[in-house]
Amino acid sequence: MPSWDSLTLRKQPPASIARWQAVRLQRESDSIDMKPDAKPQIILVCQQNGSAEAKIAGIRRYGGDRFQIKTHDIDDPLPELIDDTTAYLPARLEADLILDFLKHPDLSTDLARMAHDRGIPVVASGKKIPDALTPPT
Repeated sequence: MPSWDSLTLRKQPPASIARWQAVRLQRESDSIDMKPDAKPQIILVCQQNGSAEAKIAGIRRYGGDRFQIKTHDIDDPLPELIDDTTAYLPARLEADLILDFLKHPDLSTDLARMAHDRGIPVVASGKKIPDALTPPT
């Protein structure tokens, strides 16, 4: 004979699962359509040698018209140490969010500093960079 707890779980999921399902359903309903007066969020993706192509494809596929993606590509071979990164980084940062997929630490550090000075958040996953959001990968 099943225990009382297993019968209870069948009738109603635990509160944490119920909250998760509610959030998931809300996100699905939110992602269907953008509000008519809403502007798409501008995302600048900085990448080296196509390192962010899969992420860009995912944002385009699942983000629909919510995002406008701009890319800054660096495909040239780079020296180990870059004293002046202005030749490699965008001259103007015009975005709501920057995704850093640069492999060179000097470029990532200076990009985060430039963006921080302009009040633009930078996400640099798996890196340890001041002035950037650095979630684990």
